[in-house]
Amino acid sequence: MFGILDRYLLRSLIANYVIAVAVMLSLYVVLDMFVNMDEFTEQGYPMLKVAGNMVDYYVPNLLLYYSQLSGVITLFACAAVLARMRKLNELTAILASGVSLFRVARPVFIFAVFITGLLIVDTELLIPQVAHKLARDHDDADGEQAYEVWFLRDRDGASLSAGRFHPTNRDLERLLVLFRDENGAVVKTLEADRATWEPPTDVRPIGRWKLERSKQVTRKIRAQSALGPREDLSTSYPAYYESDLSPEAIQVRQSSGWIKFLSLTQLSALENSGTVSRQTIAKTRHTRFVTPLVSLLLLLLGLPFFLDRSPADVLRDAGRCMLVCGLCYVVAFVGQSVNAGGASALPAWIPIFVFGPVGVVLLDRIRT
Repeated sequence: MFGILDRYLLRSLIANYVIAVAVMLSLYVVLDMFVNMDEFTEQGYPMLKVAGNMVDYYVPNLLLYYSQLSGVITLFACAAVLARMRKLNELTAILASGVSLFRVARPVFIFAVFITGLLIVDTELLIPQVAHKLARDHDDADGEQAYEVWFLRDRDGASLSAGRFHPTNRDLERLLVLFRDENGAVVKTLEADRATWEPPTDVRPIGRWKLERSKQVTRKIRAQSALGPREDLSTSYPAYYESDLSPEAIQVRQSSGWIKFLSLTQLSALENSGTVSRQTIAKTRHTRFVTPLVSLLLLLLGLPFFLDRSPADVLRDAGRCMLVCGLCYVVAFVGQSVNAGGASALPAWIPIFVFGPVGVVLLDRIRT
């Protein structure tokens, strides 16, 4: 199945990839730590607790950093292997034996496809599990700070607010829930001094907040032909409030980019609930599809600069590779960040449309 050349390349690729992951993620963490060190220490905690908070903050964030740098890491590892083989005249020996450079590129692309699969696992399975931790600020790495919650969209068109939310205690103080009709008018209000979260069970698939000293007021509109006041108010005192907003969901939604932490399955459920605009969900979904393709596109653009029989111009070709691939990476980043209104999904595909043909042309120019 795999020949000697394949096994040789794969061993080199795996070793270089592990080194590249360690170096780039470590560099990312060190730079972020250097910029935000004052936020970790502003609470006045002892040094040991500060160190623990930093570890607790950066360990889950490594998954996010990996998803952002995966394409660059793969390109760096593959380019380093081919540049070394070219510098040591190994590619010349391979060509002299009658083996095409495209045959050399085959295990490299197989390796890149496998790594792209790891990227998909990271974004679809791992990151959603720690999304509530990724939403934390540097100065709240331990998640012990309480804060206000303002008008978070909940199931059935409700809006949830609270005077104080305690993530560690998983409770809300001064809860206020507004229920609106299809015209946006408030038809019901629910207030409670305190609410404690009870997660879903096998018998009860929907989570709920256990209420203390609650009051629910329902506003009923009478027909215009009826005599008397047009509005009737009924009051009740419920013990529970069923909600899609768990403490983890509330933590996640405190982040401005919280929707990017969700899996495609969660995005579909969010779209059906109607709590987020369909344009925002469509943009996020298309970005999720484009990201693995951009990772492979970077490799498609970079490899032709190193699949060459001449060992003399490795540094020059490495500079050209950085220029072309860096431009593609910047265009992809801008395309995923720009907001184009109703056509918000289109900019995410710009790097594929622009640099895809460029990659094909560069591959066609390889002299084998």
